[in-house]
Amino acid sequence: VQLQASGGGLVQPGGSLRLSCAASGSISSIHAMAWYRQTPEILREVVAIFNSDGTTYYADSVKGRFTIAWDNGANTQSLQMNDLRPEDTAVYYCNAVITPLGATQFSHFWGQGTQVTVSS
Repeated sequence: VQLQASGGGLVQPGGSLRLSCAASGSISSIHAMAWYRQTPEILREVVAIFNSDGTTYYADSVKGRFTIAWDNGANTQSLQMNDLRPEDTAVYYCNAVITPLGATQFSHFWGQGTQVTVSS
């Protein structure tokens, strides 16, 4: 199982970016997909989670600005980030909780990090 993230880049404060992440490989089921971010000062923190039951979670710092979406049929997720602020600058990582084919329990899988820089 692999996760491939895309998107990110440099944007001015107040701007928008969209991150995408695709899961591929021998997948039996995906239980949740999420985005985390990390800075030199802050250990990896959760940004948003989309659970298989349709519920979502957002960190307080991004509520109302970020939206996570999950295309279950395509095994892809996205994170639409609006009204970006300098404090959103971080390396963003996609995450998925997946039971691989033939496995009896789920595991966490991570995509490669993608840099988001918010600066004027």
